[in-house]
Amino acid sequence: MTMAPRSPSRPVHRGFTLVEVLVALGIMAMLAVMGWQGVDGIVRTREASQVRLDHTLRLGTVLAQWEQDLASLQETESVPALSYDGKTLRLTRRTPDGVQLIAWSLAPAGTAPTGAASQPWSRWAGPAVSTSAALQDSWLRSQLLQANDPGLLRMLDGVSQVQLYCYRGNAWSNCQSSGDVAAAAPPASGASGASGATSRTVLPTGLRVVLTFADGSPHDGTLTRDLALVGQPP
Repeated sequence: MTMAPRSPSRPVHRGFTLVEVLVALGIMAMLAVMGWQGVDGIVRTREASQVRLDHTLRLGTVLAQWEQDLASLQETESVPALSYDGKTLRLTRRTPDGVQLIAWSLAPAGTAPTGAASQPWSRWAGPAVSTSAALQDSWLRSQLLQANDPGLLRMLDGVSQVQLYCYRGNAWSNCQSSGDVAAAAPPASGASGASGATSRTVLPTGLRVVLTFADGSPHDGTLTRDLALVGQPP
């Protein structure tokens, strides 16, 4: 019996099934989501680090200005060189054009809602003057600061409390307490209208500022900075 010759076998071309395609697409989608989450996390971390760095640089700039003001204290016979009333620190500093009155205050009128937990620490700079009358005018003006005053600058936000301490007699004390009083030299003998020696308040040899930051502010907790007042007697 004669067998009929077999035809040569043809290769079978098998494609992907629908299930396999869907599984592959699902895996690729998961990898894409994981990759995007990683990139998004890196971007968010970088942005947060940049914001934190900006706030740190801002704080450093504010403290540098604070120290520069105190390092340039200038005593006059018109107004106190350094005065603190529990809310505003006023000081007179020397400039190339005369004497300038500076006021550091926590939330002057209109800069923050009443009772707000977070308030701006602001700096007001009066014009450089060369007469006693002009300096006294700046002193009075600093007691009536408003939010729209052209000399007022918001220095640091998120501050809930500012405390100042003065170093006198080898100890720190509240700057609102009475300072040491020294007698000035009496007028020359024979001068008309002589009524004895006058007195003045001796400046402290150091100043400490304690900044307390509100919850949610760029900075946490409290910050303490001590500064020796250059040129003041020990």
